[in-house]
Amino acid sequence: MEPANRSKRVTITDVAQHAGVSTAAVSKVLRNAYGVSAAMQERVRAAMAELDYRPHAAARGMRGRTYTIGVLLDNLRNTFFADIIDGIQEQLRDGDYTLMIGAAGFGAEAQGRTVRAMVDRQMDGLILIAPGTSRTEVLATAETTPTVIIGHHDASAVHDSVVDADDLGAGLVVDHLVSLGHRRIALLAAPGTRASRWKRTPEIVLTGGYWEAMERHGLADRAEVVPTDYSDEGGYRAGLQLLGGPRPPTAVMAGADVAALGVYRAAHELGLDIPGDVSLVGYNNTAVAALAPVQLTSVDQAGHTMGSTAARMLLERVEGHRTRAMQTSMTPRLVVRRSTGAPKAD
Repeated sequence: MEPANRSKRVTITDVAQHAGVSTAAVSKVLRNAYGVSAAMQERVRAAMAELDYRPHAAARGMRGRTYTIGVLLDNLRNTFFADIIDGIQEQLRDGDYTLMIGAAGFGAEAQGRTVRAMVDRQMDGLILIAPGTSRTEVLATAETTPTVIIGHHDASAVHDSVVDADDLGAGLVVDHLVSLGHRRIALLAAPGTRASRWKRTPEIVLTGGYWEAMERHGLADRAEVVPTDYSDEGGYRAGLQLLGGPRPPTAVMAGADVAALGVYRAAHELGLDIPGDVSLVGYNNTAVAALAPVQLTSVDQAGHTMGSTAARMLLERVEGHRTRAMQTSMTPRLVVRRSTGAPKAD
């Protein structure tokens, strides 16, 4: 029969006694308080490890910090989000913070509920990946909870931002396709919602860069933008619409690799060869783009670096090392693979 005290939760007092220090000293170590010596940190953390001490989340919340970071995304199927989360986790790995992920779907109301739930649970900070919930609600949340937005270019005095230069990325794609001889180049971009009041979402900036590049090459009259969700199903539906018409484009750019794979599926169903009949370009340069059967040309926007940068910026705000809002921009680069080639002669 096991001892009765085996199930007793280890307390901060137990840690203090084991380390031979005061409970106040243990509390300072838990809070990463200023002025705690490296020797004290090591002594207390060794005691915590030996006793398998886990701070009680609710108690930590009452003391002002829960050491949890909430991440909002719309779905788990977009592999680019995995790159971002890997970067976030790498930045948090050596600290005390735990990552909580909320996959809320594409709806603004569902995303808003998830954000509010994270705030209600006293999470110390939030990283919102291309949030579909309203800008008004995000700004109100950021007033009280440190927040970093990934993707949206709208600057703010109350939240930090990590963005990709999406207009430059679109230009890289158009320049590449035009250099191969393409003139009918279509873009698949997420539709967004005016009600959200975001003025410079990634898809808006991407679409603007696409139009600018098409105009620069004298191809504005041949430009075509099809709104669709950044999902395999969204890309598939848009691909059938574009490629099944009487005069389909010779090249398609999708605003996300996951949507490009849906276009790939539609082309296969229609009996079209990539890149023989249609060239295809994605965005994000996720791991799947490099797979041998796919070999998708894609724009790399350094998802892992975006995630680690967002986490670092958030911790600076959470721990009081910085108060002024910042926006950091990644420089995209085009990774050319076998999914793009010269078009067939018209």
